[in-house]
Amino acid sequence: MSTSTKYIFVTGGVTSSLGKGIVSASLAKLLQARGFNVTIQKLDPYINVDPGTLNPYEHGECYVTEDGAETDLDLGHYERFLNISTSQNNNVTTGKIYQSVINKERRGDYLGKTVQVVPHITNEIKEHILKLGKGDNYDVVITEIGGTVGDIESLPFIESIRQLKWDLGKDVLFIHLTLIPYLSTSGELKTKPTQHSVKTLLEYGIQPDILVCRTEHHLDEDLRKKIALFCNVEKECVIESIDAKSIYEVPLLMFKEKLDAVVCQKLALDFSKKPDLLKWNNFLENLHQPTHTINIALVGKYVELKDSYISIAESLIHAGSKNKTKVNLNWIHSSKLTDENCASYLEDVSGIIVAPGFGSRAIEGKIKAVEYARVNEIPFLGICLGMQCAVIEYARNVLNMKDAHTVEIDSDTRFPVISMMEEQKKLEKMGGTMRLGSYKCEIENNTLLHRIYSNNIIDERHRHRFEFNNKYLEDFQNSGVVFSGKNKKNQLMETIEIPSHPWFLGVQFHPEYKSTVENPHPIFSSFIQAGLNFATK
Repeated sequence: MSTSTKYIFVTGGVTSSLGKGIVSASLAKLLQARGFNVTIQKLDPYINVDPGTLNPYEHGECYVTEDGAETDLDLGHYERFLNISTSQNNNVTTGKIYQSVINKERRGDYLGKTVQVVPHITNEIKEHILKLGKGDNYDVVITEIGGTVGDIESLPFIESIRQLKWDLGKDVLFIHLTLIPYLSTSGELKTKPTQHSVKTLLEYGIQPDILVCRTEHHLDEDLRKKIALFCNVEKECVIESIDAKSIYEVPLLMFKEKLDAVVCQKLALDFSKKPDLLKWNNFLENLHQPTHTINIALVGKYVELKDSYISIAESLIHAGSKNKTKVNLNWIHSSKLTDENCASYLEDVSGIIVAPGFGSRAIEGKIKAVEYARVNEIPFLGICLGMQCAVIEYARNVLNMKDAHTVEIDSDTRFPVISMMEEQKKLEKMGGTMRLGSYKCEIENNTLLHRIYSNNIIDERHRHRFEFNNKYLEDFQNSGVVFSGKNKKNQLMETIEIPSHPWFLGVQFHPEYKSTVENPHPIFSSFIQAGLNFATK
């Protein structure tokens, strides 16, 4: 719609975890609803090339894109809000930038020059930002800068976007997300931290165009005027971002505050067309006015940090809204589950999800959860390692392979029902070497999976090194197990079902990566329906 791509940069101040990703995704949603072609990019200041090797306790979930990039979890928010796919170009880290520059230096691309942060690192950052804008003829590219203004790690990114403002002029807009803390002792909202945060930005050569102020209490007119005066922005550019019950309310709150209209005005974009938010409003209506309630158990070993499984949790919200059902999620640490106490943790749930993960810690608790779901005919969904746990449990307790295990944990097991993929055996590097991204899966007719998808070929995203060992295929099939989804090119068994069970499904792929507000994933929707059926038995 526009003659040139517009670039919006979102920075954060005062403290981390203010919700830059949600504000960025909300603004993108509003602009998209006005008819603009929008994407979002995350610049992360850590030196890891990507978050793929990070412990989930360090950084939360590692989100995987269609093209196999291991990225920051904020990209999940971008996709869930915009209902579009992102790519490796949507997440850039300091590590990726330095790796690229050093590779160029080794090739001699800099013609003997001394390689420096300015201009070589900053130019590389600018190239990555502009490359995304040119790729699909986007009207608007929103770039979120990770970290907090003042952090030493983010300085090259801040300098790069300052230069882009110089290069592109009116096609660049700066939004600064900040905090207005409330002091209960005096009963006041305080603006001084925001003033200091803006002052720090000014020291780096950046004047914010718009301030989005996170707050627990509404900002009155006098406070907005004060913030505008001391931060050198217009009063209508002081946007309140009050705490919301759900992240999915934030686009409507930003619309009420006219954030998208102010952005369009500043960037000379046509904002005469009102945003079409019908589907979004329908989703929220179902979310806030459910007709059913069920309890679902999520069994994993990182449940202390709920961001570790954020895509699964959000997928259940999407599926719950579609089924007009409030989903109460019980977060259960798998290390706590034993033969003696499994029932006390799981007897009141209408569905059990065994989550993905790596390593030996707490895996036996996951296997106990699978057994409880299978024996008691509770709807069960196993994802990635969760599917592998279902295979191990069945082998041990039904096929009488008592020592069955995955070679990831027990390389000497007599029954290696889960083994390493052939393509993984010769790899030495850890980062970016798993089976990553979207792969085709062929579905057998007359299966639960076929009823869910109503299709014979699907594409789903993967992130794994280990797979079902086809040596044991006949043993499982002869006992009644169905492998309903297969990658026939590599002869990989993608899914496992037990037809005698009301709803039992293990998937090697990650369906949670493809669930969005407008298109809840069919596996989760079917799982919630099965949970409702179980609850009303």
